[in-house]
Amino acid sequence: MQDSDLDRLERLTRVLVAVAWDSAHAAPRGVTFPQVRLLVVLASVGCVPCSRLAEAMGVNASSVTRLADKLEAHGYVRRGEDEHRRTVVTVEVTRAGQAVVDDVLARRHEALGELLAQLNPEQRAEAANAVENLLAAAEMAPLVPSAGPGRL
Repeated sequence: MQDSDLDRLERLTRVLVAVAWDSAHAAPRGVTFPQVRLLVVLASVGCVPCSRLAEAMGVNASSVTRLADKLEAHGYVRRGEDEHRRTVVTVEVTRAGQAVVDDVLARRHEALGELLAQLNPEQRAEAANAVENLLAAAEMAPLVPSAGPGRL
């Protein structure tokens, strides 16, 4: 692969990370990027044991516990217990937490939509094709995490 190809991918990565980072600012004041990430991942997996959430996020369970403590204090998540194993602590997004997720994703979708709007239909089709090719390549490349640890 040519260095210019890598340079372009690196620049695109920076844009996409910036969009994800900026979208987190749609969260209420005091909700940190790691807390937003937990909410987004949790909203996608539903009510789960803390250990499963930690696995989905690619972090250790103690990190999830600390993040969940703060989010629970603000009413964004609710803890419970597994109906089959009472010693297992579960966590789920509350309505208030889902509203945070919705706001964050709406801001992200607005930014991505603005990006796509800068392309004419032919460019947009080419971009969509390139994205599909990159996603397929990621599935086959052993050193590339195709899904990554949880959604941003």
